[in-house]
Amino acid sequence: MTGPPRAVSRRFATSFCLLLLVGTPAASLPVAATPEPGAATGTPTIVAVYPNPVAERDAGEFVTVRFPEETALGSCALADDEGSVALPERTVAGTVTLSTAPNRTRSLVTGRVLASAVPSLANAGEDLVLLCDGTVVDAASYRDAPEGEVSRGGAWRALGRTAFGVSSVANADATVFALPDAPEAVRESLRGVDERLLVGGYTFTSERVAAILANASARGVDVRVLVEGGPVGGVAAREARVLDGLVEAGVDVTVLDGPHARYPFHHAKYAVVDDAVLVTSENWKPSGIGGRGTRGWGAVVHDPTLADSLAAVHRADSEWVDGVPWQLYRANATFQECEPSNATYPRVFAPLDADVDRVSLVVSPDTSRDALLGFVRDANESLLVEQMGIGTDTVLLNATIAAAERGVRVRVLVSGAWYAREENAALVERLNERARRDGLDLRAKLAAPRGRYGTLHVKGAVADGEHVLVGSVNWNENAVNRNRETELVLADPEVGAYYARLFLADWRGGVWTLPVLVAGVALAGALLAAWYLRREIAFDRADAAVGWRP
Repeated sequence: MTGPPRAVSRRFATSFCLLLLVGTPAASLPVAATPEPGAATGTPTIVAVYPNPVAERDAGEFVTVRFPEETALGSCALADDEGSVALPERTVAGTVTLSTAPNRTRSLVTGRVLASAVPSLANAGEDLVLLCDGTVVDAASYRDAPEGEVSRGGAWRALGRTAFGVSSVANADATVFALPDAPEAVRESLRGVDERLLVGGYTFTSERVAAILANASARGVDVRVLVEGGPVGGVAAREARVLDGLVEAGVDVTVLDGPHARYPFHHAKYAVVDDAVLVTSENWKPSGIGGRGTRGWGAVVHDPTLADSLAAVHRADSEWVDGVPWQLYRANATFQECEPSNATYPRVFAPLDADVDRVSLVVSPDTSRDALLGFVRDANESLLVEQMGIGTDTVLLNATIAAAERGVRVRVLVSGAWYAREENAALVERLNERARRDGLDLRAKLAAPRGRYGTLHVKGAVADGEHVLVGSVNWNENAVNRNRETELVLADPEVGAYYARLFLADWRGGVWTLPVLVAGVALAGALLAAWYLRREIAFDRADAAVGWRP
């Protein structure tokens, strides 16, 4: 969209031409920007404009108007610089959507929808005015309309996209855990369900978890699963078989897909289990929550407020027009064969039970940009970032560098997996070079699992040792601003210490495990060497090996 000066000048010109047509006094010209949706102006307000529908010949263009008082709609008109269109002879109050294809529009918006002609809304841009009793009462402008998006208050949003706020609670019982170390933490959190089990995921191929869901459904639990319909690489044939089995067991399975999809990807990984929430960085598959491959972080938080908030997200994502029943999706889909992961790894980090001082639920794209930026910007002493990768196109990278510039000790660990190595190696070099050039307390490394896990898949961070991010949000533009994602922000020193220790282990490159006999011989040799060297070598500083930090 173009800047305000151009929009104002075009709007003034359009309004002036319309005034010449209808003979309205110049005093009625709007002098302020279009009010934000919901503003109590006392006069009708243009709330939204939908000029580029996902349909042939743009069928279903609409304009949404708010009428604060009961109004004879026939006394009003919508106009652009090509002419004026009279509105239907109806009496209305509240928010009304005027659509050229009302049956299509009713499935896309909430509230009252009326059949009505509207000015032809050009995709390239338009200046639209609303007149009532011959007086211009409001105006709206837009430029370069994206397909399937609606203009609200001068900004484009995907049609049907939600606007959930951050939900926060204090003193919540929680269990935090690491993967692949503690996959049982996921399964145990699901087994005791009594009333509702709502699962959101990117992919779902775990037969173990599917069995838990099927058993819950057989007990009368309301079990619902929501997954992405177009994951990178396609839907696996294994996933199709697992979801088939869930449907046969009475589980409601919905796929986000189709021309009206609100998000590039439904990338969230969570579950609502009665009055608890489970949020992880890992997919519902053996290599993820099954502990067979990836390094991940997760948390189970027991709190009804958080549970209801996340349930509302699940409901909003499942019940709109891009929520396609699995059977309908399956009838037209093709599936890809793939082998499940079956590797095993040492169990080093046990889950931690804690009474967490404060927990906040953040969802993308609704609130994650501001929440994650605030998390990074609020770091005062230390910032440990563990990510599969960090996009160079995101404000989070700039905020991380800015943290180091204001004196925060910053460490960044990113995946060294083959599919991310080249890009992440370039990022590591860039950050380390910046640190050398400007004398910053900033270091970056590629992860080296050394048998502790398969690949790094975390999307987390620890600030000041007591604030932790756990969830699905990759630090790139798409995840922060477009995808559906879920993230928990846990504020608690005990939880912070847990994840700081985990970060340090991953930073060092894992933990070598040795047979007991070999370990004993190695220890004896080390003690003998230390005794000998103590007589031969004097350290320059008594604390030379004390207090090392990553």
